[in-house]
Amino acid sequence: MSKLKDLGNDLYSGKVSFDFVGRRKLWYLIAVIVVLFSVLAPVLKGGFNFGIEFRGGSEFRIDGVSNLSQQLARDAVRSVEPGIEPLVTTVGLDAVRVQTEQLDDVTSEEMRIALAGAYQVESSAVTSSFIGANWGADVTEKAILGLVVFLLLVSLFMALYFRTIKMSIAALVALAHDMIFTLGIYALSGFEITPAAVIGFLTILGYSLYDTVVIFDKIRENTLDVEFSETTTFSSQVNLAINQTIVRSVNTSIVSALPIASILLIGAVVLGTGTLRDISLALFVGVIVGTYSSVFLAGPLYAHLRENDAKFTNSKARVQV
Repeated sequence: MSKLKDLGNDLYSGKVSFDFVGRRKLWYLIAVIVVLFSVLAPVLKGGFNFGIEFRGGSEFRIDGVSNLSQQLARDAVRSVEPGIEPLVTTVGLDAVRVQTEQLDDVTSEEMRIALAGAYQVESSAVTSSFIGANWGADVTEKAILGLVVFLLLVSLFMALYFRTIKMSIAALVALAHDMIFTLGIYALSGFEITPAAVIGFLTILGYSLYDTVVIFDKIRENTLDVEFSETTTFSSQVNLAINQTIVRSVNTSIVSALPIASILLIGAVVLGTGTLRDISLALFVGVIVGTYSSVFLAGPLYAHLRENDAKFTNSKARVQV
């Protein structure tokens, strides 16, 4: 613990420094590879696994079961409709949820009776419902609208607060990186994209932006009078700011990720609750990748965008002399 504290102090004072800005081409390359991987993931996996709220279908819930075997549900569904591949999940400690493609009323009743027989419960313990795809489409439309409004407001706020549009550009690039990577993880893992997952996607924007703003605020503080300096350059001060805030960013990420990981474990393994699992996976991935992009992408990219401004090139020339 003492060594970690000493490292944090050395990073803040500049005694120890990692060259984040100088190695930015490496970080750009990694970011490009990550984005390409994330874009190709849904193509290679045959698309995203959208939840029933987006694709529509029939849903059955069997309560009060003593045997949580998912194979019983699959066999029961195939006994009624052999061509259907159901999605079966456990809910809590005594319930099973079965989702299928849209079924008519007669087939739904037959399915309900078959599921009751498979799990040896009364037919009244099996409830059925139909979910239309329009509901998911409405959620998507509102989520996209919320995303656009959020990005516009964030860009405007950062441009006014930091007095440069280039910080907004760097922050938006980092946000796009985080969203694309998170979607790639969902495609690769096969986790369902549900309304809860969409909420998680929107929430990680806040986590990512928080780390980025903390770093940018320190950059602004370090570079206030750098154009008049004869001992340091703009890029050096940006790099110093990243080093000074990296311990805080990592600590915040760990403190945020640990409870989210607990929720993910409880939701996915213990309770089998889809909503907890869906939202916590998005948050868990988003918190980690958001910290990475803030340190390795947003900061170095901002330095890249501004280091050739006239007032900073003059300072750089004086330092080199």
